[in-house]
Amino acid sequence: MKFIFADSLDYVDPAFDFIADRSPAERQPYWDDAYPHEILGYAPYDGVLVSRGIVGDHRVKGKYTASQARRFRLVGARKFLRLDKPEFAHLEIFGDCGAFTYVQDERPPYTPAEMAEFYDECGFTHGASVDHIIFDFDAGLVGMAGGSAEARQRFDITLENAEGFLREAKAMDADFTPLGVVQGWSPDSMADAARRLVAMGYDYLALGGMVPLKSPEIKLCLEAIRHAVPASTRLHILGFAKADDIDSFHGYDISSFDTTSPLIRAFKDAKQNYYLPGDGLALRYFTSIRVPQAIENPKLQRAVKKGMFRAEDLVRLEALALGALRAFDRGEAELEETLHHVLVYSAPLLEEKPHEDCKDSPTLARLAQRYRATLTERPWKQCSCKICRDAAIDVIIFRGSNRNKRRGIHNLAVYQDHIERLDLKRAVEPSDDLPRRLCAAEQ
Repeated sequence: MKFIFADSLDYVDPAFDFIADRSPAERQPYWDDAYPHEILGYAPYDGVLVSRGIVGDHRVKGKYTASQARRFRLVGARKFLRLDKPEFAHLEIFGDCGAFTYVQDERPPYTPAEMAEFYDECGFTHGASVDHIIFDFDAGLVGMAGGSAEARQRFDITLENAEGFLREAKAMDADFTPLGVVQGWSPDSMADAARRLVAMGYDYLALGGMVPLKSPEIKLCLEAIRHAVPASTRLHILGFAKADDIDSFHGYDISSFDTTSPLIRAFKDAKQNYYLPGDGLALRYFTSIRVPQAIENPKLQRAVKKGMFRAEDLVRLEALALGALRAFDRGEAELEETLHHVLVYSAPLLEEKPHEDCKDSPTLARLAQRYRATLTERPWKQCSCKICRDAAIDVIIFRGSNRNKRRGIHNLAVYQDHIERLDLKRAVEPSDDLPRRLCAAEQ
């Protein structure tokens, strides 16, 4: 099973100064920054996915600048992503049309011919057909029952585009592998779409619309599709938001999936921000310690403008918190002393008056429990990756993109190892359900 990282210009500045809290004045993002595979020295994934919606153009505003989008088209995906070195030649480059960026449109802004040309010209190894997201979902529907008029229209558009996309790819003798995207409003409707895509000639299918679904619902879709298509049909899950549940999907014969989850959770999850391998095949999670910039954090600045705090007091508390954390990392400060300084600075973030006795606040008490667990375990000292060796305790501090994304890149490395251990387990202990599913699918 291949772990494909969905990139969104997720690079960091290798020259970032953690003490001064700034990059060099002459820094040019993208040119001077490093992708995960560059800063780690190896790729913490089996490939990268780039969405057309991220690249953008005159119809869809992407994340790339206009000059970056032009360069991407000019030099191709592999060179743009700096995957053109021999050690990265084995990595696959997936592409999709970025359906979330035009979800409000009546029809996708791209034609099958345009997308096939885009994938081929930019050197993608795999390209997904032009789909239109269906958000309706009812796991209890049988056959082709249900589905709003809009859902059915999007279902038909997705299949029509898939047929045209495969025809275009074959006509241009494209070098990329076409993936037919499955959309539907129920497990059975998705199975019907999958069956029709295989009849068109696809042997690699991508399940779309999975992001809002819960793991049990995704499994129902996989079960229905596996019974509807030949066992040799490969399956990819687009935007697999439940990436940490991947072990429970053993038995559905997933060939690949793409996700940003390990990186995104480094700074968007309330509690589980830093990964480490756990006992057996589990993952362990730790809460990062929030020490935002006193003069840049919007919440703190609003509090200052309201007269709740003085800016100079916040700057002083910020320095005490950072100083205590670094002293703790060097073994020069006790845990409770360090925790105290961090929590006193955290109080304004919760719009509470800074005070000496943080035990008076139930919210701070809960935060103290999670922070104490992180500081007690010192997880950054248990990891030998280049990120943790170089950043030390700064990798666990929630503060600005260069720290937060470094933590996310560390998570990618831990997650890739997690996937490799799961694959080894599958090789040694094949699922009891898999032969039954494959047999049923071929009948």
